[in-house]
Amino acid sequence: QVQLVESGGGLVQAGGSLRLSCAASGRTFGSFRMGWFRQAPGKERECVATIMWSGSSIYLADFVKGRFTISRDYAKNTVNLQMNSLKPEDTAVYYCAASVVGGGARAPDEYRYWGQGTPVTVSS
Repeated sequence: QVQLVESGGGLVQAGGSLRLSCAASGRTFGSFRMGWFRQAPGKERECVATIMWSGSSIYLADFVKGRFTISRDYAKNTVNLQMNSLKPEDTAVYYCAASVVGGGARAPDEYRYWGQGTPVTVSS
């Protein structure tokens, strides 16, 4: 049974940093693409960043380029999202997801497995 468990969300002031972590278990993810998505109140879920489980083929949405990085921790079996220079518009629930599609999967419906989400609030 696949489990994705996010951690690291919280309240931070604008300009601050947070590091989100997604612990993945339940199967081998060798050919999977892992993604971080977010959903703000009243808005659609959007793709923030993705990475192949191997650590290759990184995608970052334009609105986070230069501020966020996505990475893999092979020892801990996690996918991490380092968020710097946070803005109030980054406030959302952040979700970790896994896609069997691989390739350039960025749409939520291309992702089969989802975590429960971790809230991020950025105050101005």
